[in-house]
Amino acid sequence: MKQNFPHQIFRAYDIRGIADEEVTTDFAYSLAHAYAALLPAQNKAAVVVARDVRLSGLRLQQAVMQGLQDAGVDVLDIGMVPTPLAYYGVHHRDAAGCIMVTASHNPAPYNGFKMMMGLDCFHGESIQNLKQHMLDGVVHHAATKGKSTTENIQAEYADFVEHDCVLKRPLKVVIDAGNGPSGVIAGPVYRALGCEVTELFCEPDGNFPNHHPDPTVEENMVDIAAKVRETSADLGIAFDGDGDRIGVVDGQGKMVWGDMLLLLLSRQLLETHPKATIISEVKSSQLLYDDIQAHGGNGIMWKTGHSPIKSKMKETNALLAGEMSGHFFFADRYDGFDDAVYAGARVMQVLAAQDLPLSALLSDLPEVVNTPEIRVDCPDDLKFDLVEQAKTHFAEQGYQMIVIDGMRLQLDEGWALLRASNTQPGLVLRFEASSNKALDTMQSLVQDWLFKRLAVLLA
Repeated sequence: MKQNFPHQIFRAYDIRGIADEEVTTDFAYSLAHAYAALLPAQNKAAVVVARDVRLSGLRLQQAVMQGLQDAGVDVLDIGMVPTPLAYYGVHHRDAAGCIMVTASHNPAPYNGFKMMMGLDCFHGESIQNLKQHMLDGVVHHAATKGKSTTENIQAEYADFVEHDCVLKRPLKVVIDAGNGPSGVIAGPVYRALGCEVTELFCEPDGNFPNHHPDPTVEENMVDIAAKVRETSADLGIAFDGDGDRIGVVDGQGKMVWGDMLLLLLSRQLLETHPKATIISEVKSSQLLYDDIQAHGGNGIMWKTGHSPIKSKMKETNALLAGEMSGHFFFADRYDGFDDAVYAGARVMQVLAAQDLPLSALLSDLPEVVNTPEIRVDCPDDLKFDLVEQAKTHFAEQGYQMIVIDGMRLQLDEGWALLRASNTQPGLVLRFEASSNKALDTMQSLVQDWLFKRLAVLLA
């Protein structure tokens, strides 16, 4: 029987919508059936299934498992965990793939799914193919149902991180899990590394009662910044709603953005892996790409998004990648996927190897000024076309640009970015310049055009 559901919940990297309205148990069951139909026939391994802390998570996970089993696929249930543990399960249990029930950092009423097929991330055309299978409504009930096995892999994972990320000196760290699933794991792991750990909001709670679990938004980092200053900690590490992204503050409680964390991680990597390929995205500072080159590395600017980044890593054999949003991917000693608890341990390794505060590790960089990500609401049905209009307009004005993902204007004083978000109905802007005056000029150049055009389109 053919089905109907909101098409906008099928996004570039995953599937997200309002739980019980757009993402129902029937939807989850159908998704699992469609996923099973796409599995290679010769692969009889189990599919890892897990969930984050959201209130709708358990019933959606149960529907996914029932759909897989009815299709004849075995299930490995690893329970309520951060998303990276589902990926870890695929790699370390030789699983056929995974379905993680999560809406990442979206507000509490949302839920959705992140998936792997084999060792490959499931995104782009794969998600659209899955959608078409669901629309066709073909449901195959296998003669023999799949089996369900439950396993707790948290201790094994913690043991791996403890042995891989040995610190040269103990650190004082504050962690903020935003009431997401990382709180169950991060504290014990970091204590095992010898750290003195102060915990904030580490109790799992799908209502996210203390603050929104997105560590790239400075207002969500106010509590951890204050606690770092209060306890004289070396740094603070915050996690997003499903534990695949980090936000970091230094010992003064100041945000250290994702591109600067990647710069520090790149310097460490290039000491042991000269000429290594390192990938980041269009929102990242030019300082990052210049520093990678200065230290003998091969820096590649690529599309924003954890799935495109992971695919590009495989294509180029990159050993490290990272995004402004706090996704970090390690392929030198790890499996190449984004994992916030592990990333936090790697950042602490960089810091512990020096007898300097975190803020001092970036003191040798040239002086620039930049903005954080600026997010502008824009309907999904307009955002991509609006970016194309911007490309046309500024190209006609003679501006040079990088168009890997949206429009990154290359100006004498710096650069200006406009791109469409792949996860939310909105646009993302960022600016970097050699002075505040130049930054203001660049912002006015792009934002004046954008807001005038948006006003016309929304009138």
